[in-house]
Amino acid sequence: MKWETVIGLEVHTQLATKSKIFSGSSTAFGAAPNTQASAVDIALPGVLPVLNKGAVECAIKFGLAIGATLNRVNVFDRKNYFYPDLPKGYQISQLAKPIVEGGSLKIVVDGEEKTIRLTRAHMEEDAGKSLHEDFHGMSGIDLNRAGTPLLEIVSEPDMRSSAEAVAYARALHTLVTWIGICDGNMMEGSFRVDANVSVRRPGAPFGTRREIKNLNSFKFLQQAIDYEVRWQIETLEDGGRIEQATVLFDPDTGETRMMRSKEDAHDYRYFPDPDLLPVKLDEDWIERVRAGLPELPEAMQARFIAQYGVTAYDAAILTGSRALADYFESVAQQCGQGKLAANWVMGELAAQLNRFDLDIAASPVTAAQLARLIVRIQDGTLSGKLAKQVFEGLWEGAGDVDAIIEARGLKQMSDAGALEKIVDEVLAANPKSVEEFRAGKEKAFNALVGQVMKASKGRANPGQVNELLKARLG
Repeated sequence: MKWETVIGLEVHTQLATKSKIFSGSSTAFGAAPNTQASAVDIALPGVLPVLNKGAVECAIKFGLAIGATLNRVNVFDRKNYFYPDLPKGYQISQLAKPIVEGGSLKIVVDGEEKTIRLTRAHMEEDAGKSLHEDFHGMSGIDLNRAGTPLLEIVSEPDMRSSAEAVAYARALHTLVTWIGICDGNMMEGSFRVDANVSVRRPGAPFGTRREIKNLNSFKFLQQAIDYEVRWQIETLEDGGRIEQATVLFDPDTGETRMMRSKEDAHDYRYFPDPDLLPVKLDEDWIERVRAGLPELPEAMQARFIAQYGVTAYDAAILTGSRALADYFESVAQQCGQGKLAANWVMGELAAQLNRFDLDIAASPVTAAQLARLIVRIQDGTLSGKLAKQVFEGLWEGAGDVDAIIEARGLKQMSDAGALEKIVDEVLAANPKSVEEFRAGKEKAFNALVGQVMKASKGRANPGQVNELLKARLG
């Protein structure tokens, strides 16, 4: 009998504000330990928190982008627990009345579209960080992160595989960076994923979940879920039982290990924070934020399909980031060939970017240069094969498109007289292939085309070569 996997994700998104959520301390990454921790952040007696308006606007943007309900009045609560990197002994968060409730996000896995429902998104402060290295057996505490503004985004348990979980996490990562509320840097902790995983028999009630904490890459997210699912199924099939727990993933072993038994909300003794007033959102504020939102990925995908004739798959790839979408659209508009622009951006350009581990923003080939290259394919100056050689020149910084064509002698040969001479020579030199073609072997024709291209050093116009050969062979 089969097992069904059930997954829900909690994503901690660091909001792109310059100062912390309740103090004026900097949120810049990489400062020396404890140099960005103010009296508010370290909870000295008598200090009071002051809410960062920018953090609230980031949360509003997100709520609007996912079609959620924005609670016009939302409040902050104290989540009580004791840990060395939590100086107040509680974390300011939102429980009963979060700023965002509901909403959804679409994903595509194996060509199938699926909608993932969101439960809520709430503002909260980050804790500090415990450091366990280079302290001669002791631990150190860095409170630079304490008070950093977070939006915790909680999904419903709608995902049924690690592939769906990764697709959702990627879509969420694209969205928060697209609307500018998070830089998305997973290595710096700006986008951290916790995965709640359980298994059940199809149709049965949800099983007991275990939460995998602090996954900072999509690869680790997939590996951790896959291992956890195998472990839970093996445990149950061996007659064991799953206990609710918080676990960590070890990338070196590819295994999860238990950290502590999982707490429930009542264990944290939540209560309203008496130092913070309720946050009230008026309609004018919400509409100003809405007016500042860019075209969202889903809307842009639909427009790319309609305007540039690309497939739904292509549109999803091309809107993988706002920078990539802007690059593609610039190429398509300048060359007037949407599908060809998509093929080059997702093909030759993407391969080179992957090879050198570069982001689209760092591409040595500009959108204008790639558009010019495509124009030269369209006007017959270049064949597809020669265009790839010109692209290599652009990547190496050898000049503009026309200069590279001229300098390297890559202009496509379209002179009818010169091509006829080459074709006649090839036919005379390959009587066996001519005979095979006339006997009905189509492959012989391709062999002759190849010989003509070889004789022309790849510069012959393939379309003209085909026409001339067909004419000569009757």
